[in-house]
Amino acid sequence: MTATTAENPTTPTGHPQRWLILGVICVAQLTVLLDNTVLNVAIPSLTTSLGASTADIQWMINAYSLVQSGLLLTAGSASDRYGRKKMLAAGLALFGIGSLAAGLAQNSGQLIAARAGMGVGGALLMTTTLAVVVQIFDNESRVKAIGIWATVNSLGFAAGPLIGGVMLDHFWWGAIFLVNIPVAVLGLTAVVTLVPESKNPQGDRPDLLGALLSTIGMTGVVYAIISGPGHGWLSGQVLASAAVGLVFLAAFVRWELSIEHPMLDMHFFRNQKFIGAVAGSILVAFGMGGSLFLLTQHLQFVLGYGPLEAGVRTAPLALSVVVLNMSGVGAKLVTKVGTPRAIAIGMTANAAGLASIALLGGHSYGGTLLGLVVMGAGIALSMPAMANAIMSAIPPEKAGVGAGVNGTLGEFGNGLGVAVLGAVLNSRFAALVPVAAASLPAALAAARDDAERGRIADAFASGLETSQLVGAVAVLAGGLLAAVLLHRAERTAPAPAAAAPAA
Repeated sequence: MTATTAENPTTPTGHPQRWLILGVICVAQLTVLLDNTVLNVAIPSLTTSLGASTADIQWMINAYSLVQSGLLLTAGSASDRYGRKKMLAAGLALFGIGSLAAGLAQNSGQLIAARAGMGVGGALLMTTTLAVVVQIFDNESRVKAIGIWATVNSLGFAAGPLIGGVMLDHFWWGAIFLVNIPVAVLGLTAVVTLVPESKNPQGDRPDLLGALLSTIGMTGVVYAIISGPGHGWLSGQVLASAAVGLVFLAAFVRWELSIEHPMLDMHFFRNQKFIGAVAGSILVAFGMGGSLFLLTQHLQFVLGYGPLEAGVRTAPLALSVVVLNMSGVGAKLVTKVGTPRAIAIGMTANAAGLASIALLGGHSYGGTLLGLVVMGAGIALSMPAMANAIMSAIPPEKAGVGAGVNGTLGEFGNGLGVAVLGAVLNSRFAALVPVAAASLPAALAAARDDAERGRIADAFASGLETSQLVGAVAVLAGGLLAAVLLHRAERTAPAPAAAAPAA
């Protein structure tokens, strides 16, 4: 007897309420993504209200991303095993409770703990939303649905500082967390009412040791990446964290290869399509994450905009993504030219946009605006194709694990991009202007006269240009590598065999 997905009332054309369900899960996804960036604008308020130190602020930001990135694979596996609807509802509930605790926190320790709890809910939401999309949409409309899902990711980046800045102008800092609660309640109600249940019909036994090893391993590696720029890459703290993470990840791989029901089937890495999507995703996230991190400094330190003004001027990136994806241009391109070519075209546009910001945006916003629009077009064309390539390379019953892999690659690549491109910026800056200060504002404050301040500002702009160009090269290399590997996988894939009679 052929197994079927438990409690999954989909049809060959997709679930009848699939677009309404997509809207619900995208709202939940947006809430999680906003929390990745919204806290940055509240740092001055938190420092004053809670008496938070620099280390406290770092942990308030990092506790969320560390817990989320460490649990993505485990959360995806849990959604496959126990039901994606259940895990989506649990993620919304945990995220809402964590937001309430964060908004009412009275000291730094309480806020850090609440942010860690929100990270657990965020990991469940990040994996189950994409897994549900794969389950309720048929092959024809799935690319467009993933394009809309990817659009929400871009909106989260652009809208976080904007929403945070507006709210802090009218309310106290806790409001940026409490606003999540009504969204979580409405989302939870809609999930319970609308979303169909689906899970892996094989009912594999829980891989508890695999979950523990992957969580510790990913947390150790991500913490080393996050703390490297601040503590020094060769410091004992960073090296120890990286070593622990790599050892546990190696143990995770060995364990997964030795058991009958692994959380992440390592044989996926023999699939050329999966390898191509994975390699491309890491390099693309590396270039994009690091370059977008540099963009905020470019707008503020080079062009002289304030935090809120800089946030407003990143909006063209998100707007171009929204327009192209909502109109279905990205999905149509994938259908017309295929996934490999769509990725190559999109990532070439991304690289061109980054190069435009580096080479043309040094003295005016015009070059930066051109780069943002071109980047947005590239993201709209390539990111849905990349996510679809990963998800289609993994069996549908493992959609949660596939979403966990996709999210983990994004977190890992983004963190590595910020660290490495930040290091390129700092080394170029230090080589041009040998100053003891660790940041541009400190260096400008220590300058003796206007001429020295001008040299320092020019050196920082040159460092930004160099690091942005490195990011552009990484994006282009990642897109072309993914395109080549995916094209090769499609050429060597065996033709589908005729369906065998049902037993």
